[in-house]
Amino acid sequence: MNGKGDGIGNGGLSAVESEYIRRYHRHEPGENQCSSELVKRIKAPVHLVWSLVRRFDQPQKYKPFVSRCVLKGNLEIGSLREVDVKSGLPATTSTERLELLDDDEHVLSMKIIGGDHRLRNYSSIISLHPEIIDGRPGTLVIESFVVDVPEGNTNDETCYFVQALIKCNLKSLADVSERLAVQDRTEPIDRI
Repeated sequence: MNGKGDGIGNGGLSAVESEYIRRYHRHEPGENQCSSELVKRIKAPVHLVWSLVRRFDQPQKYKPFVSRCVLKGNLEIGSLREVDVKSGLPATTSTERLELLDDDEHVLSMKIIGGDHRLRNYSSIISLHPEIIDGRPGTLVIESFVVDVPEGNTNDETCYFVQALIKCNLKSLADVSERLAVQDRTEPIDRI
């Protein structure tokens, strides 16, 4: 079992979600690895959500477990960032490499290549897709990952732990984006 579809909330994927996953979220889990994808709808336009996600150099803008980030080099493919993790997690630092940054398709991929944590051979892809939510421009966010299952843990335990972290990050991304969207709205809202 690779955990595909776990943690989505609606128990399954729509045809549109499945197509986006097939197109943008290509992971080939090896033996002793788990993989999954999570879906989140955000009531903010893609350009606004992307303005946060694309900042590989500033993940702390929406990731609550990041206390500090230092980018080595420019914001381009192959760039490394050193991330300090807030206390309370079984980690202190993470060294991460930017694998893909596509401003046209709104896709970012990163890989953890070092640090003090248990997420070995972790890589993730996050893609953003425009949607209409409650009659306004919104964003469908899909984040997928693959990671080694640490010795002493099960596939399910590892997937559950990573999914919990991603869910927290996606909730925070939604909160920050939706706050910015409300501030950004200039069109009148009819009140009855």
